[in-house]
Amino acid sequence: MENLLSGINSPKDIKKLDSKQLKQLASEIREFLVEKVSKTGGHLASNLGVVELTLAIHKVFDSPKDKIVWDVGHQAYVHKILTGRRNQFDTMRQFGGISGFPKVSESPHDCFNTGHSSTSISAALGLAKARDLNKEDYSVIAVIGDGALTGGMAFEALNDAGMSNSQLIVILNDNEMSISKNVGGMSRYLGKIRTKPMYYKVKEDLDIILKKIPGIGKGAARALNKVKVSIKYLIMPGVLFEELGFKYLGPIDGHNIDELIDVMTRAKGVKGPVMIHVCTQKGKGYTYAEKNPHMFHGVSSFEIDTGELKASGCTSYSDVFGEEMIKLAGSNKKICAITAAMRQGTGLEKFANKYPDRFFDVGIAEQHAVTFAAGLARSGLIPVVSIYSTFLQRAYDQILHDVALQKLHVVIAIDRAGLVGEDGETHQGIYDISYLSHIPNLTIMAPCDYSEFADMMKFAVCDFSGPITVRYSKGEGCEKLTDTEPIYHGKGVRLMEGSDISIIAVGNMVEKALEAAEELKKQGIKPDLINARFIKPLDEELISESAAKTGKVVTIEDNALAGGFGSCVMQMLNRRRINASVRMFGFPDEFIKHGSRSILYKKYGLDVDSLVKGILEFMEE
Repeated sequence: MENLLSGINSPKDIKKLDSKQLKQLASEIREFLVEKVSKTGGHLASNLGVVELTLAIHKVFDSPKDKIVWDVGHQAYVHKILTGRRNQFDTMRQFGGISGFPKVSESPHDCFNTGHSSTSISAALGLAKARDLNKEDYSVIAVIGDGALTGGMAFEALNDAGMSNSQLIVILNDNEMSISKNVGGMSRYLGKIRTKPMYYKVKEDLDIILKKIPGIGKGAARALNKVKVSIKYLIMPGVLFEELGFKYLGPIDGHNIDELIDVMTRAKGVKGPVMIHVCTQKGKGYTYAEKNPHMFHGVSSFEIDTGELKASGCTSYSDVFGEEMIKLAGSNKKICAITAAMRQGTGLEKFANKYPDRFFDVGIAEQHAVTFAAGLARSGLIPVVSIYSTFLQRAYDQILHDVALQKLHVVIAIDRAGLVGEDGETHQGIYDISYLSHIPNLTIMAPCDYSEFADMMKFAVCDFSGPITVRYSKGEGCEKLTDTEPIYHGKGVRLMEGSDISIIAVGNMVEKALEAAEELKKQGIKPDLINARFIKPLDEELISESAAKTGKVVTIEDNALAGGFGSCVMQMLNRRRINASVRMFGFPDEFIKHGSRSILYKKYGLDVDSLVKGILEFMEE
């Protein structure tokens, strides 16, 4: 059988294929995805689920004239394959290679950069309104998952789009998953629709039959409109999308390519907003991904034949967090855990199983998660909210307005703080120090190893009262770097005493700073090395004493330099009138692209060799 995928270099090639060939191509694409992602890692299950859907979109619409906005964008691999990037897939998510998300700079077929959830309908409506104002003629399609539809921004956009009368097509890719299993009222609502799909077929057939009756057909069709609306409410509960102003089509089998092409062709001719409800299976076509879609959502390299991950399987910070939460909750019934659709990713799966009444998965709704925690705290409970750094950005106002202003004891565990690597610009957690450090009443900690992390969690949950955050990095860390010292609010620890230069590091950068300090000692330099522990409040006495002694200060952080830890240290030294030169090591004022963390640390001067070189140059200056 002729291989079809090798001949697909643009969406125009899709339009030449018949139904049988499209089904063959779908099978070839799945094989291609499994082979490539097994080597590079990436988002596999979500992409396996949208193969037919993506083929149908490119069969019916004309990209890049027609605009396709992929919500989050981790499911756009098939789109990339069909738009001329198949031969670059070996570089997927690698430094200098193609991104795992849509990027305007990468292809004209990527009309909008995405990476975070629930943004597609807003962006697509903006594109559609601009088209109308410019008197242009093209379709705008937003592809959004049922998980992303739990995000508040998606509801805001649906509300606006429904009353806009702009021609806009929203494709709801309903696979019953975000990363974890979907939760909440919207999930239940979609479940009801899936079990009662009869109405729309009956409605369309009734329209056709009535309009064909000579003489009275059209009048009868109009007269019976109220009857049909009543039938609709009897057969399908809610009809939320039509009440919002959308023409609803569905639910459609997301793996029936003929049906998908038919419904998209009909939607293309509808004036005003249309909602196409497509039901797909996450991980479709690869047994291991079908059985464990959450594990193959964002996956490292794996063995195709067994589905086993090639990763080391070592303990991660998320694992330590999950285990510590179980210990703490066992001794205090007021402790609750909250996650935003990330029970596995944040390490809270075991907690959810052991303490289901005290575990809350609120869906992809970070703003709600934080203010919900504030309500719990206001009532005397101790909520711990675990959210990735890049997603916590969405909840800035809630942290400031609902938690910090009221001095509520909410513990925010900031997972994936610092570099995340291969997911690139939209996911790098290098801004949380900058957007949190200026909030009054808020305490910010960062552990250097697992032992210190466990101690910080106990301090934050049990020994402290007030708004507090603990930021920690993705993946593996060090079990124990130094001798453990008790955690005291706003106090750092000196790891090495010297008189030539002050090195102040925080979080996972302490390990690199320690190695760099050891190398400097070999060159006859005596560093005064401090593990800051607290970003806010700083240990002003310890840092000021060291800076005054050496006259030269280096700060090292896994965060943007603008408004980061080094900035906090400089402001403090300036306020206390300490006469010392300062050199800050961190990330510059630019978005950090995708690539392995080791490559990126080296590129930005944060590997051990670069730190030693930079410190020596600073001392010479």
